[in-house]
Amino acid sequence: MSKILIALGGNALGENAKEQRELAVKAASAITDMVEQGHDIILSHGNGPQVGAINLAFQAYAKSKSDDSFEMPFPESGAMSQGYIGYHLQNALRTELLNRGITKSVVSLVTQVIVDKEDEAFKNPTKPIGPFYTKDESEKLSSQTGETYIEDSGRGYRKVIPSPSPVRVVEADMMKELINNGHVVIGAGGGGIPVIENDKNQLIGVEAVIDKDNASEKLAEELDVDFFFILTAVDRVAVNFGKPNQKELESLSVEEARRYSKEGHFPEGSMLPKVQAAIKFVESKPGRKAIISSLEKAKEAVLGKTGTVVYM
Repeated sequence: MSKILIALGGNALGENAKEQRELAVKAASAITDMVEQGHDIILSHGNGPQVGAINLAFQAYAKSKSDDSFEMPFPESGAMSQGYIGYHLQNALRTELLNRGITKSVVSLVTQVIVDKEDEAFKNPTKPIGPFYTKDESEKLSSQTGETYIEDSGRGYRKVIPSPSPVRVVEADMMKELINNGHVVIGAGGGGIPVIENDKNQLIGVEAVIDKDNASEKLAEELDVDFFFILTAVDRVAVNFGKPNQKELESLSVEEARRYSKEGHFPEGSMLPKVQAAIKFVESKPGRKAIISSLEKAKEAVLGKTGTVVYM
């Protein structure tokens, strides 16, 4: 069978711990379907709502103490989000696997991803994180903090921070060992903790968030997986989305994907980064395929019954 990396969106896990526990059970069922088919599974996940909430909570606490030393930097906020999202996912997966008579261990790794300190992204923050605000709320927050807020895919305004490209996943070799020994691995959560390596072999966290789809794609390359699954809110990629002439795509060549992207069919805050990550993975090695589908239809997508297959 195949080695599959599944990238699960952070928004698919809700906005609070209660919602996340419940939705993790739903995710575990779909992922276990794929394990049951005989595939080796690596799971990554987003953390957009979660990391922003963690960061804001510590900001509020620091304000209540009138002491900014209580604020939590984004690298540490990302590590916290990896821990508590991974905790919910691995517990839900363990239960589902055992209930189906599958004896596989599940482990979450706090994962660091090296970025280039000269990356242009540090000069141009673009990555939306945290909760959504109205325009008036975002303008007030921006005037108070000096932070940048942008409109995100018609859903409201969110804070943006730098989103550098991933260079290397630090813990990739450990993941390979775990996968080769039959374990289910959860890693590169939230795009990984962005770090810069100095000349003393130190990894220094930076104030940024790596796009989850880009980091997952990099991990998929480093683990040499056969299929890269990007799970989102829709069953298939579509052109003319939301219009009378909307067309869902069963397959999408790299050439077509680039043309549709250039024509503006894929919104920057939602589908575009997924399509771009799929293109990069497919081009990285002959025979590789990426599949974009919904969590609910993941099992069917493996069998080719739904989803959009991106190919050379």
